[in-house]
Amino acid sequence: MRVEVVSDVVCPWCYIGKRRFERALAHLASEGVTPDLHVRYRAYQLDPTAPVSSSTSRASPVREGYAEKFGSLQRADDILANVTAIAAKEGITFHMDRALRANTMRAHRLLKLVERDAPELQAAVNESVMQAYFTEGKDIADVDTLIACASRASYDSPAIERHLVSKDPDDAIALAVADDLQWAADHDITAVPTFMINDSFAVPGAQDTETFVRLLRKIADE
Repeated sequence: MRVEVVSDVVCPWCYIGKRRFERALAHLASEGVTPDLHVRYRAYQLDPTAPVSSSTSRASPVREGYAEKFGSLQRADDILANVTAIAAKEGITFHMDRALRANTMRAHRLLKLVERDAPELQAAVNESVMQAYFTEGKDIADVDTLIACASRASYDSPAIERHLVSKDPDDAIALAVADDLQWAADHDITAVPTFMINDSFAVPGAQDTETFVRLLRKIADE
């Protein structure tokens, strides 16, 4: 069974959905249900216009971006407080007052590089990047930040920086991200997270753990 998780590392519901999905897998394993499962993360960009950090500019607070999108700082604060409370129930600490708006293209390149070299570490690197963004207030468009995230998840490669900053249109990792974005478009995916099972059955949103358990058990039985 293939599960392709379409997500963006700055999407709070993607983090929550990832945690619920992994908890469902752990629950099934505790019951002795271990489906032959291959999970991969596919790139999606919620805010492709977000700036890439540089030495001369600092990323703006996410709170300001939410205020612009939803009409006011009060509305932004209400939304962020709600999702922070939901994340806490899943054991995730959000510090959205620290979060910095960031272009996620480099983060997705990192995840594609990890998928190529050490696919068993892709979920852990994804988690590390999300932790940096949601909990630690790090700029995840910054190359050094991403290298540190990878290292924390036990992935190291001398090729990381080269692929993250490459402007070569034929760079294999850049092409892999572009392929993911096109794949999502071809499958009419317009919201994340989306869990695509065997390239045919889409489960949208951060479903609760129990829903994932029922779904995965049914597929495993079949």
